[in-house]
Amino acid sequence: MISVVIPVYMGRDFVIELHQRLVDTLEKISVDFEIILVNDQCPQNSWELINKIALQDKRVKGINLSRNFGQHYAITAGLSSCRGEWVVVMDCDLQDQPEEIARLYDEVKKGDYQIIFAQREERRDTFFKRLSSKLFYSCFGYLTETKQDSSIANFGIYHRKAIQAVLDMKDQIRYFPAMIQWVGFSKKAIRVEHSERKYGQTSYSWNKLIKLAMNTIISFSDKPLRLTIKLGFLISLISAMMGGYVLVNYIAGGITVVGYTSLIISIWFLCGLIIMILGMLGLYLGKSFDKIKDRPLFIVKDTINIQ
Repeated sequence: MISVVIPVYMGRDFVIELHQRLVDTLEKISVDFEIILVNDQCPQNSWELINKIALQDKRVKGINLSRNFGQHYAITAGLSSCRGEWVVVMDCDLQDQPEEIARLYDEVKKGDYQIIFAQREERRDTFFKRLSSKLFYSCFGYLTETKQDSSIANFGIYHRKAIQAVLDMKDQIRYFPAMIQWVGFSKKAIRVEHSERKYGQTSYSWNKLIKLAMNTIISFSDKPLRLTIKLGFLISLISAMMGGYVLVNYIAGGITVVGYTSLIISIWFLCGLIIMILGMLGLYLGKSFDKIKDRPLFIVKDTINIQ
């Protein structure tokens, strides 16, 4: 059985076309498949449309979240309800083309890999999205000490074992591409065609991207804390060298008046550094507090065709 999990947000304009293209593709691959559409409280009331499609096609299953939890939490909700041996995860905006699932499944049949990533051959996104994506993956890869590729996102086909491993991760902060990379298993990336966005615009603003980047990096790495230790040691070393220079200069009679400017600059610099380090510690403590509260990752309001 093949399951296709799709988070839906601002997708009312293309859900019907998405469903038809998925059915046309999946029927050529397997007679046993399911399509799970997770409505992440889309303001366009996509749930009404998902209900209509699911009533006409029992292979379509709908999950309606109680509020907007975010794309990767909606993916988690869909993964929690899917039953397939192989699971496809993709976006709903048709930039991930349903027809490419056939190519992903062809690699599956060879039996060598549990994870097949769809690597976008040429990203047909706006300059802003391409730039922000490259910056995010470069920063994320450096801080988590992992290899990241901005041409790979959610789209891919994954074996049940890999999906179960992701579900077993108890992280409060969910970011599917990083989690599926972390669980291991044999992986392969194949090039696929990426389409232009036909309808609407991306819902990711700079603020949302920065928040996602901060949360993901804090969740997957303690390197920012280790970098502050190195920075503190470097500043201490420079301060000791400067202190030695000033002391020698003072003994030699080269300093007659204590420098007001250098004193103020040093105070401001060190105070700013201390506040930055305390803020970073506060972020990590805040995420630990969220984990201790152990709130559910998502809340389901309604379902259709899910037992």
